[in-house]
Amino acid sequence: MSRIGNLAIPIPSAVEVDINPGLIHVKGPKGELSQRVDSKMTFTRENGTLQVSRPSDERKYRQLHGLTRSLIANMVHGVTEGYRKDLEIQGVGYRASLDGQTLVLLVGYSHPVRIVPPPGISFTVETPTRLGVVGIDKQLVGEQAAQIRRVRPPEPYKGKGIRYAGERVRRKAGKAGKVGK
Repeated sequence: MSRIGNLAIPIPSAVEVDINPGLIHVKGPKGELSQRVDSKMTFTRENGTLQVSRPSDERKYRQLHGLTRSLIANMVHGVTEGYRKDLEIQGVGYRASLDGQTLVLLVGYSHPVRIVPPPGISFTVETPTRLGVVGIDKQLVGEQAAQIRRVRPPEPYKGKGIRYAGERVRRKAGKAGKVGK
């Protein structure tokens, strides 16, 4: 029995869900998203909710049941409220800025690192050391935030680099363990 798959997905009044065999299309105030799903999964609408059910108890469909429900729920949340991933920059002289839509990072390299957002993603810079990735597709927002973090991941000795907001970086002692001459 799938605990996640059996949950009903609440559909707000401003959201339209179009169900075709093998394709789900969700349209809302912030945009529209599409997702391919297994064509044997069945969907029923009741009282402003969407219920996902599987054709049988085969292992494949048990695995897809919760996944399909989560993907559709994430699409509905994305087109109504959107997703945001916040990042922090730590280090002397490290900072971020926006040049139009392009994110410009100064993180210790001899050149500024420029990141152009893919369609559906935008960057926000609250302060030079705090930035955000905003969009309606949860997977795309997370992937873009991970790519920004990959430019200069936090290092364990001084803690300098780009990290997710609230991320704790385990620090190492350095050369303190060295024995005398």
